Amino acid sequence: MNAALYDEAIKALARAAHGAGTLALADAVARLDNPYCGDRIDLALRLSAGTISALAHQTKGCLLCRAAASLVGLHAPGMRVTQVELVVAGLEALLAGGNLSPGVWAQLEVFRPVSGYPARHGCVSLPMQALRKAVQIAQAGGSSDEPGVAVVRTQISI
Repeated sequence: MNAALYDEAIKALARAAHGAGTLALADAVARLDNPYCGDRIDLALRLSAGTISALAHQTKGCLLCRAAASLVGLHAPGMRVTQVELVVAGLEALLAGGNLSPGVWAQLEVFRPVSGYPARHGCVSLPMQALRKAVQIAQAGGSSDEPGVAVVRTQISI
């Protein structure tokens, strides 16, 4: 593996663990697993007037997954839900070797070296997919035994 996959910026993001923890009174909780490498994220959020007002995640996984979750924890709170798809698409484009679009988190560039390692794309994209899923659940009003909260257990394919 290329040492750039684990450069200091990625290590610092993973160590910072922005947004790590739990969130009381979440509007939605999404759990996503990557069955190929064992990464797992539980991402909880609250929405207010079309904005992510609070977010927390519990992430167990490799350095790349933890760094990506930390980036979500850093930038998603305060973000309009209409921007989520733009950011997800931006990461997908970056991992495919493209450039980030205007309005996409510039700090995603830290994951550019991962574009050359398709087997690692899922590690980076899992937290973004969890963000997307949690927003969808919250906008749908949730659907579980706990009012307003839905836990979705999904496995992603890489």
